[in-house]
Amino acid sequence: MADLRCSSGPNTLLVGSMVINAVAKISLEMGLKSPEVQINLNDLPANDFNTIFIALQELQGNSNNEKLKDLHHQPACYFTGVPGTYFGRLFPMKTLNFVHSSYSLHWLSQMMAGGRMVLTFAGRTIDDPRGEQSNHLWGPFAMALQDMVLEGLVEEEKFDSFNLPHYTASRTEIINLVNMEGSFTINNLEIFYVNWEAWKRQNDHSVGHGVAKAMRAVIEPLVANHFGEAIVDDVFMRYGKILTDRKSNKEYEAVVSITVSLTRKM
Repeated sequence: MADLRCSSGPNTLLVGSMVINAVAKISLEMGLKSPEVQINLNDLPANDFNTIFIALQELQGNSNNEKLKDLHHQPACYFTGVPGTYFGRLFPMKTLNFVHSSYSLHWLSQMMAGGRMVLTFAGRTIDDPRGEQSNHLWGPFAMALQDMVLEGLVEEEKFDSFNLPHYTASRTEIINLVNMEGSFTINNLEIFYVNWEAWKRQNDHSVGHGVAKAMRAVIEPLVANHFGEAIVDDVFMRYGKILTDRKSNKEYEAVVSITVSLTRKM
């Protein structure tokens, strides 16, 4: 399997451990020996793969850890780091049985026929992509930048030329795109909401600052590359304050997310 954009945080090994335990459970139920499992962890070369494999060694060495061990039927597992962008080829043709990606977009021709792919990404429940549901996170960020333009901290030309390549798809658009592309069938598609409270940590002043930190993890390289490193701390601090100070609207205090399970056609 491959986990695309695995990152190097506390959730990096979560998907792999779930796959391992699912394989162990099904093998036990069917009375079969567990197959060997290879898990390819992919992210950009700057990702901290050293931290991942140190954490992995600690988990595998802990006999009491249940995340990566099924004591009755543990499959042999091999973890590999695959640095690189998934907008190019990462794996040989038709070598993957299962692919997972959370809040990332990619194009795959590396999957075996019958292989499964599970994608999770930000979406929307309304048809109009110009609606507030698509912009309630990025509008306040634009406001923070605009305030810095007015204060002379950001060049207006830089502000006008900044492009954030973000698009939230609807259920209908996803179904139509999968059908048009033709390589996959949809097994299941679910819409759920991630409440802003989920991003608040103990040391965050407010939910708004927690959301700003989460969004910083996503777009900081784009912001720093376009405006320079000097404004990064300031703009995200302002962003968090604007989110906190906005008039509360419960409808928009959550991110619409979509998970879709696909099978590659034979």
